[in-house]
Amino acid sequence: MSNVSAAKSVRSTVGIPTEVMHRVTLRRSHDYFLTRAKATKEHVMELAKKAHVQFVNLQFTDILGILKAVTIPVSKLEDAIDDCIWFDGSSIQGFTRIFESDMYLKPDLSTFALFPWTIDTEAPTARVICDVHTADGKPFEGDPRYVLKRQLEKAKKLGFMFNTGPELEFFLVQKDEQGNIHPLPHDRAGYFDQTSDKAVEIRQEMTYALQGMGIDVEALHHEVAEGSHEIDFKYGDALSTADNAVTLRFVLKAIANRHGLHATFMPKPIFGINGSGMHVHQSFFKDGKNVFYSKDEKSYHLSDLAKSYIAGQLTHVREMNLVINPTVNSYKRLVVGYEAPVYIAWAQKNRSALIRVPRYTPGREQATRCELRCPDPACNPYLAFAVMLAAGLDGVVKNMKAPAPVEENIFKLEDGEAKKRNIGNVCGNLKEAIDECAQSELMRETLGDHVFNHLLEAKEQEWDDYRMSVSQWEHDRYLEMY
Repeated sequence: MSNVSAAKSVRSTVGIPTEVMHRVTLRRSHDYFLTRAKATKEHVMELAKKAHVQFVNLQFTDILGILKAVTIPVSKLEDAIDDCIWFDGSSIQGFTRIFESDMYLKPDLSTFALFPWTIDTEAPTARVICDVHTADGKPFEGDPRYVLKRQLEKAKKLGFMFNTGPELEFFLVQKDEQGNIHPLPHDRAGYFDQTSDKAVEIRQEMTYALQGMGIDVEALHHEVAEGSHEIDFKYGDALSTADNAVTLRFVLKAIANRHGLHATFMPKPIFGINGSGMHVHQSFFKDGKNVFYSKDEKSYHLSDLAKSYIAGQLTHVREMNLVINPTVNSYKRLVVGYEAPVYIAWAQKNRSALIRVPRYTPGREQATRCELRCPDPACNPYLAFAVMLAAGLDGVVKNMKAPAPVEENIFKLEDGEAKKRNIGNVCGNLKEAIDECAQSELMRETLGDHVFNHLLEAKEQEWDDYRMSVSQWEHDRYLEMY
């Protein structure tokens, strides 16, 4: 946008409150949305010109799922599309060593989108998610997006398209005037509460922003815990939904920050109330049909293939825990009493089970799916979907048989009853998860040696840092006593 255009924009909004203008901008941001059908260089350049884009963020994640970006002026966008952008990967978590640091980013044009909150500023900014390549032109083994692509290719060779629908919960917490974040919930509402506080407006602004970036939002609501929220987007192919999950975390933080709050995806930010999960709905499609559905099986309408898929995930969940529940804090959410699944079982009505099968609705056969309930939103979605798919495929290939479903509330079973029925538990802490993953050939094969080794190394360090730290709880408990 030229200085003259910017000045006109400013003059045209005189007298209109900033917050109102912000909402108007977010609502009209769909004018600059690029459909996947138009994901060509010509359309990207045309859209960038139409929106007066000044900068483009070339995004990717490290192995921990932390979003990274190289920013280029829009004048270099065409060069980036044609020739990619070189960068030094030696300082990125889990990437390369100093002597092999040259890498390049290859933009996936189907992910090009504007940041809606920048449209009426002097520097409209866009992003495009990139694949990481090594200097010799090969996909980088340590790129989490490539890890998922590699696993999706295995499913494709078996004739399956893997669909996912992640539900990322988050907290809005307070910040002080200095910008310091405090673990205090922004509101006092509960599940599905229809309130009139600022959180309602913030969720709506978040939705406008997500829609402006091409994410099809289906529902938004308050969650069970105080200060806890959820915004759900449309189910789709696993690569797109992983891109969307990474985007959602970034967008929600940006919008919350505009309101002087912080959106956190920390699994258990506040003691004594429910934490944040990332339930993941999953299914296989083949030739346009959902092969998890069976018209002959009357109890759950699940095909034998779907049951084998569930059996694979139940068998390998403890090996997966390090990827889908990747932090010390993750295991403070996975405890009995806070609606978090800790028991390795499956069912339909029972939300205490690890895997739930949403009830079948006649006429909606395509929606048949299973829901893995233990992952949390601190995970790297690319790696999480990759290991979920690998575990499920292992069950399908080996024709594993799922155990009988458990429809009772497992939380209320008498002492020892769960053990008698061979109902196991997910990992109880990060160290357990590290040990389970380290022994898993399936996780090593799925993640590849590079990611597998770097992930274990990073998490061993995290565990060491945690076990040697001295917490406020220890001060409160022991400082005066001894």
